Amino acid sequence: MVFKDENSTKAQSEPQNNQPLNMSPKLSVALFALALALSFWLYWDGLAEAVLRWELQEEYSHGYIIPLVSLYILWERRFQIAASYQSFSWWGLPIVALALAVLFVGEISALYMLIHYSFILLLLGLSLAFLGSATRHTWVPIALLGFAVPLPYFIEVILTSNLQLISSQLGVEIIRLCRIPVFLSGNIIDLGNYQLQVVEACSGLRYLFPLMSLGFIGAYLYQASLWKKVLLFLSTVPITIFMNSLRIAITGLLVDNWGTEMAEGFLHDFEGWLIFMACGGLMLFLVLLMELFTTRQSIRQAFAVPVSVSADQYAASGTNRLKLPLPVAATIPLLLAASVALISIESREDEKSLGKTNLATFPLQLGEWSGQDGSIENEVADKLGFTEYVMINYHNPEQRPINFYVAYYASQRKGVSPHSPKVCIPGGGWEIAEFSRTTVDQIPVNRVLIRKGLQDQIVYYWFEERGVPIANEYIKKWMLFKDALFLNRTDGSLIRVTTPVLPDESVLDADQRAQEFIRSSRNQLLQLLPAKSLEGTQ
Repeated sequence: MVFKDENSTKAQSEPQNNQPLNMSPKLSVALFALALALSFWLYWDGLAEAVLRWELQEEYSHGYIIPLVSLYILWERRFQIAASYQSFSWWGLPIVALALAVLFVGEISALYMLIHYSFILLLLGLSLAFLGSATRHTWVPIALLGFAVPLPYFIEVILTSNLQLISSQLGVEIIRLCRIPVFLSGNIIDLGNYQLQVVEACSGLRYLFPLMSLGFIGAYLYQASLWKKVLLFLSTVPITIFMNSLRIAITGLLVDNWGTEMAEGFLHDFEGWLIFMACGGLMLFLVLLMELFTTRQSIRQAFAVPVSVSADQYAASGTNRLKLPLPVAATIPLLLAASVALISIESREDEKSLGKTNLATFPLQLGEWSGQDGSIENEVADKLGFTEYVMINYHNPEQRPINFYVAYYASQRKGVSPHSPKVCIPGGGWEIAEFSRTTVDQIPVNRVLIRKGLQDQIVYYWFEERGVPIANEYIKKWMLFKDALFLNRTDGSLIRVTTPVLPDESVLDADQRAQEFIRSSRNQLLQLLPAKSLEGTQ
């Protein structure tokens, strides 16, 4: 069967050798399906990790729904896509190449997020290569997949800690409005008879990510001007923070009147669902307000989905002719070459295996310092994901304490890396009173003064990345990528030294004690960690 263009005269005047490009709809679809299948195979490990995060973390449990919503939108727009189709676009090819470049950066730098967003970028490139200008109907459902991408753990920890503090502070203010005396120390709400800790699960991320997804879908369906769509989407952030703070305040009020049972079990979980539904209600209320003061259209009109092309109109238009997508055909050898290169990268033996560590042999007697082994709970250790660690509580002859902690990671690929103390400290109720970067005998370190009530502590920490001390977390990520690419090494360690500011001393005294311990312990530590060059190591 031969499909004709609207301009039949033009079609007849085209050279005969161009006709096969316009007469192979089955071949076109087959090529696209092959390219899509190769893409899924190439990204399989990264996609599997995303699904695992959806299963294990409630913050991302909405991820299962997002691809289904994207497919539904594409299905609803199928006639519009077909009717607006004209030809393929060669712009899809460089976008596919860029996506594959980002994939390799993600594989080498051990950032799954780059792999996930690379996959979304690849889908956009394939859409351009196959559909050309009709991609204007597909880019939104493709972009929606971005809301199913789990954040890297270090970004997630930063967001969690900040949201915990903000929600705790706002929740306490709401409780005070109810004339109930309350004291806040970090993330711990002290009601006198009871204490509530705003844990990571109560930070609000469980609301924020699903609500942002809902806001994006709502903005897409909202038949209004651009500023209204943007405002609706952006409103999800303050709505989440406010409603999560309200939930914390309500929990505090219930606990103050009826005990800690109100913060546990079914009631606590049901309260969470109720608050999320209220968040959706506030978004709907915002739409009503915007329409009340502007166009005054109803909710049904605001979210009516226009159907510009029906099935009968599409069938009658004769626009169901596909052209052979040459850019898609060109991506197939590109995807095959990327698959071979990726297998080669994953099969390389990490050079870390040449260096050996044995932190368990770190001495308990270190000059004037005498120590006792400490330990970390198995559940916490599993979450941290280190290869091995040492934790020792030291005392000097004056009984001044030092806590020494080292976590060694033989490989930091695929998101496994040390958790920065800067973002983990607030979770225990500690506040960061001072933070600065300095040096101790030319060693770059982070100095943190933390406070809980009247108690102060000094914390020094830095990272030993393949024999190079680093304080800046972002420089650490860059060096991880560079060394993984050129040295095939991703091993590294976190070193932390903590000491309290005792009642009979100043902060300066505690500072000097911590710095002296760093000087005393560094040489011994370097003997137990892999050096910058592994030549000659045992």
